[in-house]
Amino acid sequence: MRRMLGTLKRVDIVRVCDGARRADVDCAAAEEPLEVRLHGRPFAVIMRTPGADLALTAGFLLAERVLKDADDLLTIEHCQEPVLTAGAAGAEIHPENIVNVTLTGESSAGLEQAIAGKRQVMGNASCGLCGRLTIASLKTDVAPLPFDRSVSPAVIARLPDRLRETQAVFEQTGGLHAAGLFTLDGAVETVAEDIGRHNAVDKVIGRMVIADRLPLSDRILFVSGRTSFEIVQKAALAGIPVVGAVSAASSLAVELARAIGMTLIGFARGGTFTIYSHPERVA
Repeated sequence: MRRMLGTLKRVDIVRVCDGARRADVDCAAAEEPLEVRLHGRPFAVIMRTPGADLALTAGFLLAERVLKDADDLLTIEHCQEPVLTAGAAGAEIHPENIVNVTLTGESSAGLEQAIAGKRQVMGNASCGLCGRLTIASLKTDVAPLPFDRSVSPAVIARLPDRLRETQAVFEQTGGLHAAGLFTLDGAVETVAEDIGRHNAVDKVIGRMVIADRLPLSDRILFVSGRTSFEIVQKAALAGIPVVGAVSAASSLAVELARAIGMTLIGFARGGTFTIYSHPERVA
């Protein structure tokens, strides 16, 4: 039986209180590299917290425009055997740190172009689009998001607590971000935790990709931390019309949300929140 990678790691620490020191053991959020391969060929490396790796990969490839929906996925699975690296004296890569994807249809035909345009650096858990080659590649061709319904302010106000209640690993480490997908009445659809907030969003959206649930035109995405351009872009590609967060939104995130018809909400704390774009949907 293969050893599964966990979301937590025990670490030896020294606690200091009022000048007194004592040795102790604590839990830290696990961070491991995930190598994404397309048809057995390296495509990208994502630093992430292990767990929901197939969903993370699917969400990541959707955001990278490698695939459009579940119909483009022929197979998506972890490597079955440890892999020896060329360096580090032939060190083994744990098979749970490699996901191989086989594409079909138009996405398969575009494989060479996708690999040619891949990121040239390792993706950091918090960097988002830092590995992109040009600013032009950040542009999105997402059509305006249709949405003819409204969301109650009371629902938005409850989302921070709803998300926080689901963060089991955060309770033990204090070191993970979370993203949650909610119905318009505030019910939890799915939640993911990760050391990187972009990864948490990819895990949530990736689950819906694999389940062939896109577009998510009647759902709310809510995230811990701030909202960046990339999070808005990921949500837009999944068809999500309302995105909220406990912290601020960047100027570029606001600009994109306004352009594509997305309601963007920030600083949702203690029953109050700020609406950056399309406030008519919150009523």
